[in-house]
Formats: sequence, C-alpha cells, structure tokens
Amino acid sequence: MALRLSISSSHGPASSPAISTCRPAACRRRPALLSGSAASQKRSLTVMTGSEMRGVASVRSSSLETTSVGAEAVTGQVTEVSKDTFWPIVKAAGDKVVVLDMYTQWCGPCKVMAPKFQEMSEKNLDVVFLKLDCNQDNKPLAKELGIKVVPTFKILKDGKVVKEVTGAKIDELAHAIETVKSS
Repeated sequence: MALRLSISSSHGPASSPAISTCRPAACRRRPALLSGSAASQKRSLTVMTGSEMRGVASVRSSSLETTSVGAEAVTGQVTEVSKDTFWPIVKAAGDKVVVLDMYTQWCGPCKVMAPKFQEMSEKNLDVVFLKLDCNQDNKPLAKELGIKVVPTFKILKDGKVVKEVTGAKIDELAHAIETVKSS
C-alpha cells in the first residue's frame, strides 16, 4: 500500500530564509528564480507501509531523486534531512564520515553541485551523504551549524564537524572527504 501526498510551498522573497545565502556575484539571477513558477515548489512524498520498504519516503526535489529515512544512515545515495532528522541520522552513522550539503532551492551554484554530489555518494560507499534545504523550516539547524553562504558542505566524523567547504568546489570537497576518511 502506498500513500501519496502533494506538498506545495511558496517561498517568495517575503518568506525567504533570513540566512545570508549565495554570494551576490554567484547568484545574480536570484530575483528571476524567485518569481513565477520557481517560487511555487511542488513536492511529492510517497510513504510505503508494511513489507514495501518500511519507513522510507521518496522525495522529488528539483531534478534529483533523494531518499528521506527515519534515523538510518544510508550510503550510496543522498538522503534529504531536516532539522528533526539530521542529528539522529548523524548519530546512527556511528564512526562513518558524514557529508552534509547545505543548499537552497534558488541557488545556481547549488543546482550545479547537486548532480556532482549525487555522483560522489554513489562512488564513496563508506560515507553518508546528506542534504539540507536551508529554508525557513530548517533555519534553526542552519544557524546552529553556522551557515553563512550556500552551498556549504560540512564534513562530520564521530558526530562533530571536522571540515567545511564553501562554494561550488567539487575538487576541494573530494579532497576534504579523503582527508577526513584517512584521519
């Protein structure tokens, strides 16, 4: 049995996060992205019950498919987290390295990094890859983690942030992950 819910949200300029996001030089098109259909995002949430995949929900966000799971640290994919699920998943990861992509829906560099981040998750099967939409709902966690620009990547080991990479720097992120894995 599957349950399908449609969730609509309007994040126009008035309801945008108060977090400083995207450097102006990198995101000059922000007003255009916030107008029209981009301001009204629709998401589809599928919840499977019984033997179909207990507790797993598939969330379509922008053009990438991600999975949101209760408190399970899954490898080989990118898992969408929220302020409520982030720390339980980090705890469930135990001694595995956790990489968190902090992004916003309207950020151009974030959209460029998303497929590269997904590819990294498929290649690094010993690392847990998470992503957090720094919208109004997740603002408390974004603030707690000290985000100032997006994209920001936080690398955690044993539940503590040990490295940070800001901006769309895939090579720097890959190097940081390898450094943390080997330490």
